[in-house]
Amino acid sequence: MGKAKNFGLIGLGMVAGVAASFQFSAHAQKETGAPLPLDELRQLADVYGLIKSDYVEPVEDKKLLSEAIGGMVASLDPHSSYLDQKAFREMKEAVQGKFVGVGIEVASEDGYVKIVAPIEDTPAHKAGIKSGDLITRIDNVPVRNMSLDEAIKRMRGKAGSKVTLTIARRGEDKPWVVPVQRQEIVVQSVKARMIEPGYAWLRVSQFQENTVEELAKKAKSLYADNPQIKGLVLDLRNDPGGLLPGAIGVSAAFLPQPEQLIVSTKGQLPDSNQQFYGRREFYSQRGADPLAGLPASLKTVPMVVLVNGGSASASEIVAGALQDYKRAIIMGSQTFGKGSVQTLRQLSADTAVKLTTARYYTPKGRPIQATGIVPDMRVDETAEGDALAVLRVREADLQRHLASEGELAKTQSPAAKEKKDAFEAQQRAIAQLKDRKPLDYGSKDDFQLAQAINHFKGQPVQLAKAEPDEAKPAAPKVLPGTETKPPEIKAPAKK
Repeated sequence: MGKAKNFGLIGLGMVAGVAASFQFSAHAQKETGAPLPLDELRQLADVYGLIKSDYVEPVEDKKLLSEAIGGMVASLDPHSSYLDQKAFREMKEAVQGKFVGVGIEVASEDGYVKIVAPIEDTPAHKAGIKSGDLITRIDNVPVRNMSLDEAIKRMRGKAGSKVTLTIARRGEDKPWVVPVQRQEIVVQSVKARMIEPGYAWLRVSQFQENTVEELAKKAKSLYADNPQIKGLVLDLRNDPGGLLPGAIGVSAAFLPQPEQLIVSTKGQLPDSNQQFYGRREFYSQRGADPLAGLPASLKTVPMVVLVNGGSASASEIVAGALQDYKRAIIMGSQTFGKGSVQTLRQLSADTAVKLTTARYYTPKGRPIQATGIVPDMRVDETAEGDALAVLRVREADLQRHLASEGELAKTQSPAAKEKKDAFEAQQRAIAQLKDRKPLDYGSKDDFQLAQAINHFKGQPVQLAKAEPDEAKPAAPKVLPGTETKPPEIKAPAKK
């Protein structure tokens, strides 16, 4: 089908639709040592002059230069972008856990805007919008061949205002029109409760500035009311990531030793080659240590980490660290594979460039980028299977995605039969999802959570019906200098 896939998250202003693991920097441009390409720069100046003199109507200098910068940065990979005043403001709001939007994760495919997933408890989710729906019009303006950025801009607006979406659902005869009211969405970073006596559930939906504090508070409350917890489920499904300190702090909360390596990075610049440990200076540099006073048994309680294709970035760092140290069983489906570092370099007081500067590696040196984390136990989303799997877009599907170190470039397009099989699989999935309600994580109908509890109790776990090709990646190239196996933490006797 020649699908051109790209991601965006309404309200967050992110090209990739997954929250990047950000580092903030106001460093000045570093000397590259390479001479400027004068011929190409002259061509750029010539084109700029032609537009100013010959275009059908006058164009502002600021618009031309902003678009030129934006195009240059966006051509690098799906996660690098130029942030103008509005986008930079929205980015800062997003990492604080709030933004104005309708609450949908979208992809650009075959010229249309496809719903990848509605975000929990948002206007889109409440309006009945489902994964796989296609947006054909925004406020009655056709979106066919509209850029994803333009579509996102049209869906944004002031809190309280409405946007009308025309939705086409495969299998339905006619499109339907749904008005959705934009609102300021405050994402609750951490949820927690007891599933049943002895078994706790902690869900991190996004890694924000206050995630470590929230998780510590919820964990202490759980243990205060239930001191004899026998098993804990850390739910990272559909967690798009967020801030790196949050991932380090959440990992450190469950690892026995503070000196343990959580994640390392490798990039072109010397300061892009770093190692991050579970010490306070890596997850919190203000106020009291948020992890002080955690129950001691939190470091040894049997754990299952739930992940899926929507688990990305910071959530993959956590899953990878706990898996490498054998601290937890990873259960679910292969993660998104977003293992790159985005650094915000401020250009002015209110503009910045979000630039990919490094790749992430697990403590054992496994690359996350375009590979993701493969679970120890593959479990489908429902007892009938995971119909949504074929509709999900992963990092490796994105145009211009940054390759994993050692990954071979894809030079051949899928054969006609492969395209046909993929299309038929998508049609079957859409039919299965047609009347299915959105999954309420942590509810009594949560099949994967039920399998995690079965694992704790030593009861049979219903594993996935089929092993997908993407769950069998080639042996990853290990980051040079990290071949030494980290200290192994023995799994508790009872799982």
